Amino acid sequence: MIIVIDFGSQFNQLIARRVRENNVYCQVEPADISIEKIREMNPVGIILSGGPSSVYEENSPTIDPQIFKLGVPVLGICYGMHFMVHALGGTIEGADKREYGFAELVIKDKAPLFKDMDDKFQCWMSHGDSAKKLPEGFVITASTDNTEIAAIANHDKKFYGLQLHPEVEHSVNGALMIRHFLFDVCGCEQNWTMKSFSDGAIAQIKDAVGDKKVIMGLSGGVDSSVAATLIHKAVGKNLHCIFVDNGLLRHREKEQLEESLTANLDMNIKFVDAREKFLTALAGVTDPEQKRKIIGKIFIDVFDAEAKKIEGAEFLGQGTLYPDIIESKSAFGGPTSIIKSHHNVGGLPEEMNLKLIEPLQLLFKDEVRKLGLELGINEDLIWRQPFPGPGLAIRIMGDITEERLEILRRADTILLEEIREAGLYRKLWQSFVVLLPVKSVGVMGDKRTFANCVAIRAVTSNDAMTADWAKLPHDLLGKISNRIINEVDKINRVVFDITSKPPGTIEWE
Repeated sequence: MIIVIDFGSQFNQLIARRVRENNVYCQVEPADISIEKIREMNPVGIILSGGPSSVYEENSPTIDPQIFKLGVPVLGICYGMHFMVHALGGTIEGADKREYGFAELVIKDKAPLFKDMDDKFQCWMSHGDSAKKLPEGFVITASTDNTEIAAIANHDKKFYGLQLHPEVEHSVNGALMIRHFLFDVCGCEQNWTMKSFSDGAIAQIKDAVGDKKVIMGLSGGVDSSVAATLIHKAVGKNLHCIFVDNGLLRHREKEQLEESLTANLDMNIKFVDAREKFLTALAGVTDPEQKRKIIGKIFIDVFDAEAKKIEGAEFLGQGTLYPDIIESKSAFGGPTSIIKSHHNVGGLPEEMNLKLIEPLQLLFKDEVRKLGLELGINEDLIWRQPFPGPGLAIRIMGDITEERLEILRRADTILLEEIREAGLYRKLWQSFVVLLPVKSVGVMGDKRTFANCVAIRAVTSNDAMTADWAKLPHDLLGKISNRIINEVDKINRVVFDITSKPPGTIEWE
């Protein structure tokens, strides 16, 4: 395996994704992991992630420097490179000029990370510190106009450092650099697949649960469906699924999901109508974090009530993914800052007395879809676009009322109909409508109107960690806008969101 050390970068899980794309198993571990634990895991290589800290600051994250004496290849990325340089006797200082964004990388030594690459190409930088003096045995392998020491190598010890971020799509040849590290440096084998993951996860769940019962919230989305199927294969009818109708679903979603889940998943499913509880509690609430917290609390309360009806229920299954965890807290207790809270990450009250099973917590969305296909789940479920746990509550800016929910549902239905008709549904990561907290003046039938404005959001992405706004055809946007304004009462203006992530998020709240 490859071990990725989490130094707190918002994008450190992308490193794991790049490794696993090559069918190589890896685990992300906290920086305070003991050297004894690393020896037990017996990695063939170690990757040190980036992070927001400076190595010379007090309380900056560190790992036992003994990793450099294990005889294992090490690749340091950004802060990870700084830590390597600092720990081995070099010097890191604040850069004369911060380097953020695109830069031209000039290669000085191609072996082994830059093998089969051009002498110059684009990379992505994000750093305020730079290496000023290298430890003994290291050489500079690449530079940029702003940063002389942009990549380093100690070929004898197989230690390598990259100031750039090869894990992000902006870096040309970034994935190839990681591939060279895996196979040319570490000698990895391509023996990790979704089948091997599935077999291992099922065995682990069987061992953990035994003959006890598991309850699980089932939304009908790909994450919960795949997690439930995986757990079901391990414990069978001891899995009790609960679908909570929170009143924040899309048009006919409950009915469609009920038909689909009943037809495709042979498991215990109970449908609970909790619409009144959610909408009453959300009345007058406009702050997005407060919305999420209210929805999360009621969701847990419903589960608490249902859990008491099921004798022997000791576990709660969740379809939590890596992006959920990294945006709420560092996956393994590292220093990553919170972006937003997620309803399905932590927060269980102690009196609920249920242990969490999160079999997908190390997977990205595309891996979950591959796993779902391996498990034999219907493709209609597998390719359903992600839908947030808080539902339409975070796609309505401002007050949540039945009237505003219905306006949004009708507009969103039109958008999805047209996206499917255009053959774009599977090509987009997400496409949805947001109801804005503003009204604008319009003219319809020679009459002045003062009505709602909605925004169309459509993005492309591989994992939701980064995303680009989708370049939808203008004629398609025109058709969608025309239909929404003509078919949905109380909307007279449609706008299109052209913000990427970063700097924005995919959802508006």
